[in-house]
Amino acid sequence: MGTLVHFKNLYLEAFDDCKPEILVILLKAYSAFCALMLLMALYAFFYRAFTGFEF
Repeated sequence: MGTLVHFKNLYLEAFDDCKPEILVILLKAYSAFCALMLLMALYAFFYRAFTGFEF
């Protein structure tokens, strides 16, 4: 659990001194989009692995 808190702190500190606010918003939206795509890929992989899909 400490690792997740550490990553959260790193993520929040990365945007502390970023001046163009629109850039901060775009970067946070992009990181959320990337996380969503990664979760969807992992879900698809495990769904196919557990339902017997032939790779």
